[in-house]
Amino acid sequence: MTDIKPGPALPGDIVEAAGYPPGQGAAEPYYDPRLTNEDLAPLEEQTWKSYNIFAFWMSDVHSVGGYITMGTLFAIGLNAWQVFICLIVGICIVQFFCNLVAKPSQQAGVPYPVTSRASFGVLGANIPAIIRGLIAVAWYGVQTFLAAESLNIVFLKLWPGLADLADVDKHGFLGLSYLGYISYAILWVLQAALFWRGMEVIRKFIDFAGPAVYVVMMALCLYMLFKVDFNIDLNLSSHHLSGWSLVWGLTGAVASVVAYFSGPMLNFGDFSRYATSFEDVKKGNLFGLPINFIVFSLLTVLTAAATVPLYGELITDPIVTVQKIDNTFAILLGGFTFVVATIGINIVANFISPAFDFSNVSPQRISWRMGGMIAAIGSVLVTPWNWYDNSDAIFWTLGILGALIGPLFGILIADFYAIRRQTIVVDDLFTMSESGEYWYTKGYNLAAVQAVIASGIISVGSVVVPKVFDVVTWLPAYSWFVGCAAGYVIYIVLARMQNVAGSGDRPLALIGETAS
Repeated sequence: MTDIKPGPALPGDIVEAAGYPPGQGAAEPYYDPRLTNEDLAPLEEQTWKSYNIFAFWMSDVHSVGGYITMGTLFAIGLNAWQVFICLIVGICIVQFFCNLVAKPSQQAGVPYPVTSRASFGVLGANIPAIIRGLIAVAWYGVQTFLAAESLNIVFLKLWPGLADLADVDKHGFLGLSYLGYISYAILWVLQAALFWRGMEVIRKFIDFAGPAVYVVMMALCLYMLFKVDFNIDLNLSSHHLSGWSLVWGLTGAVASVVAYFSGPMLNFGDFSRYATSFEDVKKGNLFGLPINFIVFSLLTVLTAAATVPLYGELITDPIVTVQKIDNTFAILLGGFTFVVATIGINIVANFISPAFDFSNVSPQRISWRMGGMIAAIGSVLVTPWNWYDNSDAIFWTLGILGALIGPLFGILIADFYAIRRQTIVVDDLFTMSESGEYWYTKGYNLAAVQAVIASGIISVGSVVVPKVFDVVTWLPAYSWFVGCAAGYVIYIVLARMQNVAGSGDRPLALIGETAS
């Protein structure tokens, strides 16, 4: 059971001068303004139920990027049933880890970067926050670009005369057509406006968007199946794996699923903090991940299978599939659906995270809303349309940064479960006092900093070495697991050596049944 201990109270005039959190009285604990604003402070009321968590995952799963990523598993030589099994096994692993990372934030009512103060120190937490924030900014740009591509389809269907504006060679700037800029700007403004309204409006949006996208994707799948009289072949791969190649193919596919969700998985505490109880989180994760993903996997497999007899080729990109439909209404509905779906995943996975992460760097200067707008502006400056289709560019940007997510995750759960035994002193997350539980050395837990450097080198090496030297080419698929395991083990060793939270004086704790 998590132990939440009260912090020290200061005289009312000091508390009033600090002004954080709003309405804090003299008898309440003092939160240092340098670490606190109203967005980072513990929630006074947690209202999300299991359905809200379920809807969150529906929005996160049903995206253009998700369908493309899962569809590419056919290219490695797996048949439909093997792909289906890999998707389910992978998502069950994601569920287990999401339950782990959710608990400290739900118990304390604080977002991911604040929870990280326990393991990295009140100032050291900016290290994982900035890393996660930068990854989210890049993916925010990519997802907005994908949604803009869907909006282009709608515009061209309604107004075919805009075709010239969609030609980047004739009417383009910095690698994007004028129509692309128009669509990107529309999506950028819509997402920013939704985000600006706050978490309650976002909750209502994802409560609607998740089921709505579900209905339309089911309709698309049934439409495709009816067109081919349900005559499909689930053997969609051009080549077949056997022996050890099949084993590596299956495990690599499972690892790909986990890697795809590694970003939202790391900062899932940004959402679990709103849940009324940890039981609601676990129930929402159960319905939103394995159960939801079974239906998602079936839609992915069946829709992809129907493209072969209908169009003569395997198509895993739903945007391309919709473009080939000869029904105007279906094209418009599909285009708008992908827009809604992408806005949903972008808000929950790539907007809210950097908003908290950047706000954590300087709470007095950067509010949650300002943090989100920094991310939105950054997503334009990285011009995602120029490198999204460039595998080398993705590798050297998102590949390297993404390899650091595993170590950050491993350190977080090692500290909370193995070292601190699920004890969190909430008030000390917001104090710069040297007597605070999470002050460590000048605000940094050296064990965590050293662990992220060491495990980061291992994790990044598992991605870079195979790429540069063309050896163990299967290893990059497992970089998240390599980094997570390395971060977990190295941190525990260093924490015990440095006696973090008295860990050197007692037996090592285990994760136990918290994720069951």
